[in-house]
Amino acid sequence: MTSKYHCCATCRHFSAEKTEEGMQYKCIRLGYNTRPEYQFNCWEPRDDIKRKINKNE
Repeated sequence: MTSKYHCCATCRHFSAEKTEEGMQYKCIRLGYNTRPEYQFNCWEPRDDIKRKINKNE
């Protein structure tokens, strides 16, 4: 599934946490730091993103 929504920030495994050093973005499934705009093949969209994708088809 590829679309304009395909990025880490729309994935169900994306985690954002505000710390004293700034925002920390992480893939909770893989345990790696990431960025909201990154794209990987393991992307699994959140339910709200799936609805948006289906609505635009």
